[in-house]
Amino acid sequence: MWVIYIVSFLVLLTVFYFFVFKNVDFSQSSLPVINSNVESFAFMNQNGKTITEKNVAGKVYVTEYFFTTCKAICPKMNANMRRIFDEYKDEKNFLIISHTCMPETDSVPILKAYEQKMINGKLVQKLDGSYKIEFDSSMKGPVQNNNWNFVTGDKSTLYRMARHSYLLDNNKGDTAQNIENQFIHTQLFALVDKQRRVRGIYDGLKENEIQKLLTDIKSLLNERQDASSVANGFSNVPN
Repeated sequence: MWVIYIVSFLVLLTVFYFFVFKNVDFSQSSLPVINSNVESFAFMNQNGKTITEKNVAGKVYVTEYFFTTCKAICPKMNANMRRIFDEYKDEKNFLIISHTCMPETDSVPILKAYEQKMINGKLVQKLDGSYKIEFDSSMKGPVQNNNWNFVTGDKSTLYRMARHSYLLDNNKGDTAQNIENQFIHTQLFALVDKQRRVRGIYDGLKENEIQKLLTDIKSLLNERQDASSVANGFSNVPN
């Protein structure tokens, strides 16, 4: 009889937990939603292709701001971004969007040359543990890159996205001044989920935050997309 009691108890317990957890989505990340209002956009990438919100629909992406002639934080940031690229370059549902903060000088050909340096260059870890990218003329050639977009566009739109969509402008400059006189220079990266919501902001110069970002990307890739977001047009579109 005790066997019957135990089996009956286990059956009841299973039924109980089924009804308790049947609507729980265990794929959902614990990352909070920092901004659910990332606006639509249209920028031109290093290949002269227009990149819009349709290219990131149903995908996880990391975004940043830089400029190609930067000698201070940008090389360190993008060496770390290269590490992220290397980790997820074969993931079809992952992208990187690196926005220039100097569209007046960073043209499509200049961004294309910068892409070659970032992708074909040699990633080297320095004695202090940080990373850099070494590049010389022998590394020029075709680039294998389906994930990393270097984009330019209208400066006011680029800056509005940084400040109001991705929340990356940590310098908080005078936004009332003429746009030509404004300058965003930030080391922050934003992580955006498949529903175009900001789920994390990270310091692109700090190793512990890069490690967290690498982990959080995987967490968001494993999330199942909300069916309602697909119905609203957030579906996977190849880039």
